[in-house]
Amino acid sequence: MGGHHRVPDVVLNADGGPALAAASAQVHGALEVARQAAMWSRVDLVMHRALVNGAAGVVATRNGAVFSIAAVLVRNGKIAEMDFLADPDRLARIDLAFLGGRD
Repeated sequence: MGGHHRVPDVVLNADGGPALAAASAQVHGALEVARQAAMWSRVDLVMHRALVNGAAGVVATRNGAVFSIAAVLVRNGKIAEMDFLADPDRLARIDLAFLGGRD
């Protein structure tokens, strides 16, 4: 069975809350996760590296306002899971501190 290449297993969880219900999803597999990333890359977002609950993450802003928060779980040097929070109501209640500025 040579030539069979195992696609890395990755899970993306997105929570848009009631305001962005269409953005809420759970996506499995590297190809589907990459497709989701390509779709969101068209939105004018600025990414800021961050610690999210003590782990690697990203805070995305749009026009200076927080758009989403992502936590990234890495296993064996590869991204295994990404959890995105884009619910505007919940984001508004989170106290964010940008280390080293917002650029």
